[in-house]
Amino acid sequence: MAKLPILPSHPERICWGCDKYCPADSLACGNGTIRTQHPAELFGDDWLAFEQSRSESHPDEA
Repeated sequence: MAKLPILPSHPERICWGCDKYCPADSLACGNGTIRTQHPAELFGDDWLAFEQSRSESHPDEA
């Protein structure tokens, strides 16, 4: 899988559901009917810090 950008400038313009990173209005993979949001859209700009702290506090679940 391609490396996910940490803070893309316009995450709303792209579907993040697979390696194709299609424009939001032209989904090629057919994986559902709507675009997959970037984690920054769902959890805020500090999404990576949250994920890292979560994995450090629960090492058995990683």
